[in-house]
This record gives sequence, C-alpha cells and structure tokens, in this order.
Amino acid sequence: MTQVKSEEQSFKHIFIAGIEGKRFDISIQNGRFASVTESVPQNDDSSSPGTDQWISPGVIDLHTHLAWTDFDHADQLKRDSHEVEVMQAQAFAATLRTGVTTARDAGGLLPSTARHLVQHYQHPLRVETSSEMLGAADALGVKHLEQRLNGIFDTGAGWVKIMATGGLGTPTEQVLDPVFSEEEFAFIVRYAHANHKKVLVHTWGGVTVDWSVQAGVESVEHGMFLTEDQAGRLAESRTAFVPTTSIYRIAADPKGVLALPTVISDRAARAAEAHSTAIGYAKRAGVRFGFGTDYATPSLHGYNLQELDTLIDYGLTRAEAWQSATTNAAEILGRGHELGQIAEGYIADAIIFNADPYQTKNADQLRESIMSVIIGAQKP
Repeated sequence: MTQVKSEEQSFKHIFIAGIEGKRFDISIQNGRFASVTESVPQNDDSSSPGTDQWISPGVIDLHTHLAWTDFDHADQLKRDSHEVEVMQAQAFAATLRTGVTTARDAGGLLPSTARHLVQHYQHPLRVETSSEMLGAADALGVKHLEQRLNGIFDTGAGWVKIMATGGLGTPTEQVLDPVFSEEEFAFIVRYAHANHKKVLVHTWGGVTVDWSVQAGVESVEHGMFLTEDQAGRLAESRTAFVPTTSIYRIAADPKGVLALPTVISDRAARAAEAHSTAIGYAKRAGVRFGFGTDYATPSLHGYNLQELDTLIDYGLTRAEAWQSATTNAAEILGRGHELGQIAEGYIADAIIFNADPYQTKNADQLRESIMSVIIGAQKP
C-alpha cells in the first residue's frame, strides 16, 4: 500500500464505492477533485480480471487518542519524551495506512504536537483536537471551569471534551452518575460555543444525555445506555451519536490485545451488550451516526476499520456504516462542504481499493484490499 500526497492525479473508468454499475473518470488538481464524470462506454472498454479499482472518500475517525501510548496513562509517564514522540508518529502512520485521512482527537493531543508530527515525520493526517479533557477533577465550580476552558482555548483546540460520566474505571452502579452539576455542564457548553468551539461529550447514558441535547452539543460519545426516548430527542435535535462500539468488544476479551483485568473486561462486556440495543433505538429514531474508534494504543492504531464491522453487527447497513465514516463525519466536524465525498471541489482525501469495499467480508479483508491512500490539499 502506498500513501500519496496528491496535487494532480487522474483515474479512468474507476468505480465509486456505493454506486453500482457505473464507472467514473476522476481528475485531481491542486489537491481537490477537479472533475468527477461518468465514463462514456466504448466498444473496446473491457477491464482485465483483477484490474478493477474502487475509490471511496477517506475515512474520518471522530474519536481517537493519538497521543496516548498505553492504556494506563501512568505507564506512558514512565517513557522518555523521545520514545513517546516516536510512538505518536507511528500512530499517525498506522492510522493513515488503514485509510483514515482525518481524525478528531478526543483528548490528549495538543494542536502543536499534531503539527509537529505531521511536519517532522511527514505523516499528513488531518487532525482536529480537543487538547485536554474536562473531568471529575474540574468539578470545582464555574470560575474554575472558566479558567480551565481559557487554557484549552489558548492551545488552539477547536473542540472541548466533557467527561460527563465515568467509564470502564467506574463501578457499574455509579457509571451513569453525572461528574458535573447541571449548572457546570451548561456553563461549559455555553462558554465553549461563545468562544466558537464545538463540544463532544463522553457519556455512557443517564441524565447527561438529556443535558447534552438541551445544551446543544455537537456530539454524544459512547452512549451505550441510551434510552429509546433519548434517541428520539437526539434525532430531533440533530445531535450526533458517535458510539465507538468496537473498543468495548475488544476490551471485553480478557485474553485479547488489551488483556485488561477481569473486573474491567466484565464492565466492557456489559457495555458491549447494551450497545446493540442503543444502536437499534438510534437507528429507528433516525439519529445521525458518526464513526469513532476510541483507539489509544499501538495494538489498535491502524485497525480502525474494525468499527465498521461492529456497527454492521449491531444493525447498521453497510451503506449506513460507511456514511457514518464519511459524509456524516464530515458534517459533524462542520466540514461537510469540503470533506467526505468524491465530488467536484472537495478535498481529494480518498482510498483506492482493488476490490469493492461494500462487498468485503470484514475489516481484515477490507484493509488488505487498500492499494493507496490519497491525501489532498492541506491548509497552509
């Protein structure tokens, strides 16, 4: 597989993933799709077996942690700074190789670090960041939160991440308890929006989903204990749902790549079981899904496409799963006008496959069919 930073390139008689029976001629100029036109059939048009190619937009992972090197942050603190930087660069490279061309880092990565990794290591991943996460240690009132938010704004982050409930480290009976008061939560969102920042909310469910809808956040993450009524309100408000399903199935396997303690894997198993129900509620209600993995270790970076398998297992169609990773994800970022589609004028982030990505059996087969990853124009 090759990675191409493309300014000018063209493809003849190529299929666009998800559009059956039609071939297209596509040209790229200055890192954007200059023309996308249906190929005119010719009498001598005949592809040799095995030479067909398919193109799809680059995948957008809305929830990843590219700065983290270990599941337990205490282990990362034992590494020297150069080792951490090299591992972060490897995470960028692995993420690109699997076809993810844009990532929203959900906490831990500073914009300055992202720029350094892109420029120094030549891994042109498009990254949006939330820098530091707001969690239990910040539930100290509005004045404290204002100071913390100003610090996050100063880093240049475009997103604010609220840890609204616990997670795998929280006892099951407490995992839906709010971390912040309703007043604190509402202030965070209001102040972030007043400073032109978007907000994503880590919540496993409960009242913080209701607060998220009321406050007008851009996306709710995880949400495995989402109720049917809450799904309806997410859909009505157009609040995006980024469920990050695959990480919980991975974490639930005590002998898997994460090899977590039994108490943690048991919590993950309960979360994974609940997720399929939440996905069903959200799909029936018409909630806008976004693709996110929550991957944060070297054993997971580069396997992002596994999230497609889990979304499909939980009830999305293949087309819906791909939409969550392309057009929907671009809209959630506020970039639906320039990312997530193979269309004229759009940034030419794309994946070239040697097999129809809509027909592959699983993520392993899909990953093996990637021929190249194209990176279009970057902002100066």
